[in-house]
Amino acid sequence: MLPFSTFEEAETAVGRNLTTADALWFRYTAAIPDSWLFYLNTIFLFIIFNTATLPSLLLNVLGQTTFPYLRRFKLQPSFTPLPVAFQIYKSVIETFIFLLMPLQLSSYPLVKYIGIRTSLPLPSLWEVLAQITIYFMIEDYLHYWMHRWLHTEWAYNNIHYKHHESITVTSLSAPYAHWLEVLLLGLPSFAGPAFVPGHIVTIWLWFALRQLETIETHCGFDFPWWPTKLIPFYGGSEYHDYHHFVGGKSQNNFASVFTYCDYIYGTNKGYRFKKRYEAASKSQ
Repeated sequence: MLPFSTFEEAETAVGRNLTTADALWFRYTAAIPDSWLFYLNTIFLFIIFNTATLPSLLLNVLGQTTFPYLRRFKLQPSFTPLPVAFQIYKSVIETFIFLLMPLQLSSYPLVKYIGIRTSLPLPSLWEVLAQITIYFMIEDYLHYWMHRWLHTEWAYNNIHYKHHESITVTSLSAPYAHWLEVLLLGLPSFAGPAFVPGHIVTIWLWFALRQLETIETHCGFDFPWWPTKLIPFYGGSEYHDYHHFVGGKSQNNFASVFTYCDYIYGTNKGYRFKKRYEAASKSQ
């Protein structure tokens, strides 16, 4: 809730005229409690999951029926049956309702403590880009080590096995995991904002992008013209699909977003061999 009742008060406090974005933020959030603005993140994540996963599901259906041409972009030849996809969706929604929602609702005091702000002025574009970049780098590094630990014998057999139940993944599979894994791999996502607190708008954008990224990397398709291929060191669906294809014994491609950790620590040797073999086969 903003401590201003008029535009003039807001401009006096900011020390300049409000930008168009500042004015819109003032108009629509001045009377909304800060906690409610944070809770909106839960709604955004729910909407994103239920909409951004639809293209992958549609491609799965069309690839099996109307447009077999799509199969050339499928990373694995098999498709996820709709009953299996429904069971995955049901499990994810149960985890969302009974774990993530209560966790989000109860974590507001911590969010306030670390300094996530809702006040004016809104962050500049460069500030948002810088913080989002830092968040991705922190999350990627911590996720790498957490994911690598989940492939140790005990952690895999007791926690991570659920995420690998299906070798052929679909976008619905992205958050499909044991409840403890959801908690553990959620920590790296919160680490960036904890170390480098930002505006709530930046936090909304960060979690939206992070969810869209993991949905994309589990989509099961690889299109050569996909725009994320322009991002340096970005893994993408083809990179992460190899990890699922190998399965529980995989010691390759642990990174969540970028590929540099796997390269530095030598956990992409199997994947690199596969790429060399495919390139050699095409040249013959």
